Amino acid sequence: MEKRQLYVTTGDGFACIAPGEDAWEVALALKGLKIQCLALDPSDPRKLYVGSQGQGVWRSGDGGASWEHLSFPQPDLFSLAVSPADGTVYAGCEPSMLFRSVDEGESWVELEALREIPSAPTWRFPPRPWTSHVRWIAPNPHEAEVLLVGIELGGVMYSEDGGRTWLDHRPGAQRDAHALAWHPEAHGRAYEAAGGGAAWSRDGGKSWRPADAGRDWHYTWGLAIDPHDPDLWYVSAGPGPHEVHVKRGRARARIYRWRGDGPWEPIMNGLSDPLDSLPYALTATSAALYAGLGDGRIYTSEDSGDSWRLLELRGDRLDRITALACAPCP
Repeated sequence: MEKRQLYVTTGDGFACIAPGEDAWEVALALKGLKIQCLALDPSDPRKLYVGSQGQGVWRSGDGGASWEHLSFPQPDLFSLAVSPADGTVYAGCEPSMLFRSVDEGESWVELEALREIPSAPTWRFPPRPWTSHVRWIAPNPHEAEVLLVGIELGGVMYSEDGGRTWLDHRPGAQRDAHALAWHPEAHGRAYEAAGGGAAWSRDGGKSWRPADAGRDWHYTWGLAIDPHDPDLWYVSAGPGPHEVHVKRGRARARIYRWRGDGPWEPIMNGLSDPLDSLPYALTATSAALYAGLGDGRIYTSEDSGDSWRLLELRGDRLDRITALACAPCP
């Protein structure tokens, strides 16, 4: 089995987590930066980008061993993505603005049409109702010009010309968008985890249908897709924003699995039920599913969530995980 390493953001830094003989070794970097988001270049997994609140975008070309602060027009980043189709780097901000770079972050151009969407004046983020932000960016892996953007709180926006023009919030999608994903193999299949539930699309993101049956919690956050089976996906969820974000140690969260046409089923074998900390980050590879929790724990499953084990971590301490990605070991 190919060895994998994990990259995580912690809310106040970045960490590389490498497998060892009897534990995973944690090495922190960018300590003290309010790192919000993370993106890997699919063509070169050692090329990483992280976005911060207050200090823009940072880039690494060596798997996080060293970092370069890029010149970026805005200080507060909430989302980053690298297109698997053409390598374009996208960055989303608060207030809601979207930028693109075709030279690995050396220069940036705002896609101003996003702010001209008719619903834009109504976008509001409840804790800070005077603003909103681009919570998630999902470039289509098969069509470079197709983009999905999730606004918290505003909806799921769609472009088929690289962000030059946009369709407003898509029918059937949730408006409190937290995470979006495309299936890497099945053309046209897209997925959403949001504050009011989950949804998916089979027509390339133009229309959506809810996927909520069987799930007792509808405040969904983390999202992961099986890379080979487009009908197998996962979300993390809790009873509401106050419980999962504010009540530390009392989140009452769960991880759910959807197969075929559903319904959702909780997959908690090997986990406490419910979890006392929200899995903020889920990611799936062909070999394993990973869940990164808000208290720094990381669980993994090698049987699609039927059973879980806690990763033993050694080295620097992880107090929180806000984003998680997986890449082959160098």
